[in-house]
Formats: sequence, C-alpha cells, structure tokens
Amino acid sequence: MLKINLNNFSYSTSSTLENISFTVEVGKQLSIIGESGCGKSSLLKIIYGLLDCDNGTFFWKDTQILGPKFHLVPGMLFMKYLAQDFDLMPFITVGENVGKFLSNFYPEEKQNRIDELLELVEMSEFKNVKAKFLSGGQMQRVALARVLAQEPEVLLLDEPFSHIDNFRKNDLRRKIFTYLKDKQITTLVASHDINDVLSFSDEVIVLKDKTILEKASPKELYYNPKHKYTAALFGDVNEVELNGKVQLIYPHQLKVVDKSEIRVEVQVSYFKGNHYLIESKLENQTIFFESEKDIAKTSIVYLKKIDL
Repeated sequence: MLKINLNNFSYSTSSTLENISFTVEVGKQLSIIGESGCGKSSLLKIIYGLLDCDNGTFFWKDTQILGPKFHLVPGMLFMKYLAQDFDLMPFITVGENVGKFLSNFYPEEKQNRIDELLELVEMSEFKNVKAKFLSGGQMQRVALARVLAQEPEVLLLDEPFSHIDNFRKNDLRRKIFTYLKDKQITTLVASHDINDVLSFSDEVIVLKDKTILEKASPKELYYNPKHKYTAALFGDVNEVELNGKVQLIYPHQLKVVDKSEIRVEVQVSYFKGNHYLIESKLENQTIFFESEKDIAKTSIVYLKKIDL
C-alpha cells in the first residue's frame, strides 16, 4: 500500500500543498485532478522523492520514501515517474531510449522487452530512429515505454497522453491502462483529460486551494459532486434552483419539454457531432443543455431534469 501523509509543502514562504493524506492499494489506479497550478505535479514529485518535504511521511509498504537530502540520485528504485518533459536522450535511437535502464547481461531478453513495449505504444517502426527526429506525441509514447521497461511497483504519470493525437489516444490509453492492471502496477495519474479519469480510475482526488477538496470513486464524484468546482472539472455544469434546492445539473440531464418551471431563451447552438450543446439564458443565468436538433437563437424552450 502507498501511504501519503503531507502536512505542508512550500517552494518559498507561501505553502503549495497542505493536509494531503490518502492511501492507494496495490494494483489500483488513483487519478489526481484540479485546475492548473493546484499542485498536481508537485505532489507527484514529492511522492517520487524529487522534492524534499520535511512536514510529512510517505511510505510504499514498509519502505519510507525520502527526498534528495537522503539520496545522491533522487527517486526510488521501485517507482518510475513520467514527467511532462519526457526526458529522452535525443541522440540515441528509440529502442536505445526504451532499453536505457535494462540490463545488458541478457541481450536477447533485453531486445525482446524493448520490442514488446514498442508494440504496446505503437512505435515499433521507429525503433532505429533517433529520438530527436520524433514529434512530441511520438516522444511521449517512447517515454511511456521507457518508464514501463523495468516494470515498476509504482508508476507516477503526469499528463501521460497530452501530446498524443486524438485518433490514436483512445486506443493507446486502453492498452496502457489494461497493461498496468494486468501487471498490478500501482498507478497515480495527474491529468486534465477526463477520459483518463472516468474510464480507468479506481479513485479520484480533487485538489483545490492547496488541499484535497473531494476523494471518491469516479462515479460518485461525477453523479454526486459536493462542489460545483468538482462537477465543472468533468465538463459544463449548471447550478439551478429546483423546488427550493440548488442542484448541480449536467447539460445531458436537461430535456426539452412542453412546459416546466425552467423557461430559457436560446442564445447559441454548438454542433457536437451526435448532438447540439445549447447555450441559453434563465433570467441572468447561463444554462447549457443538449438537443438532438439545432434550435434557433431567441427561441423560448422549457427544460426538465432527467434523473439518471
């Protein structure tokens, strides 16, 4: 089990993170979400041992995780950390980057491992290409393969698919997270991409104002957020008073009906492929809802909440 107990961390006089405590079971995936600057990357660096934090304790099973004050080379051997800058060596090949930290004692096994991982990230054809000739998305895929090469017990991923094209991202994401589950690699993911969070996480932490705002399963956070901030991280959200109670309602939970207490005036229709996202006004409040058809500007429609 990974045990995190951080009382306070700061880069200067003002604190960056406060009162961060949680555990992650072996083989589980935890996602960390929140707006830019909330401390997601800093938290991963502390957990890996790249940053010193005197006000807290961090353990993987019975081993304490310590920072640069205690290690000539920062980082823990049982962990791997994929930063947003990839840290590839530009003048060696893709295959050499992936196998950089693998033993040369059994060269055939090493090459088989490299080939396996390049196939996983769909980069086999670039094995003999120098890293400096790759695009940002290709570099990110190679960096993913490299952190997986030694099968770490704990893997820390910071925006792991941010540079990868959408047409490739979904398939790659499924492959990577299935691999991590099969290998029982405990994984922490800091991400802005809600698809990383909803489909693959066992638990989610929401960071805001230096600390944990909410922690729950993806379904619980999505359907029962305690704060509008949390709901807004999953997409557009409305804050509407119904029956004397303020409710958080996603656009897809509102349906056009003949008559209701929610009377809105359409402002803009946004084509989304299989539906339209309609921006409307309820008095002075903006309300978003979904519609199968385009709705003309200034049209008056009535909305009803659908219970899911």
